[in-house]
Amino acid sequence: MLNKLLAASALVILPAGFALAQDDAAGGDQEYEITGDAEAGERVYRKCQACHMVGEDAQNRVGPQQNGIIGREIAALEDFNYSDALVEKGEAGEVWTPENLNAFLENPREWAPGTKMSFAGLRKEEERADVIAYLAQYNADGTTSE
Repeated sequence: MLNKLLAASALVILPAGFALAQDDAAGGDQEYEITGDAEAGERVYRKCQACHMVGEDAQNRVGPQQNGIIGREIAALEDFNYSDALVEKGEAGEVWTPENLNAFLENPREWAPGTKMSFAGLRKEEERADVIAYLAQYNADGTTSE
């Protein structure tokens, strides 16, 4: 009896630890499971700020601004000059899902050979999940969905 109660409790409690990011940029009907810690991701994102911005005043730098990136087609910002590797992925209809971002952030040059991104990647899975959770908070206009 106690085991059944614990199992049922886990099913109720477990989903509370997960956030969902909705794809508003491409129609608004796709949801993605986000498992990282956005607060921790903000700290990890400092590694990215030399080249990228996110938030209400975000602009393109060496890398594109990252507002609304979850669910956005790869290489979709018209005012940024992407590498051919990312343009090809975008033309093939690929989207920045949490899974694609995870793979790209782990090893950008392996996931998109020919990318202009010189960053070596985030080797720790937890750091990648946290950065993705941090980015998932931002809508395309730079406001947060909190």
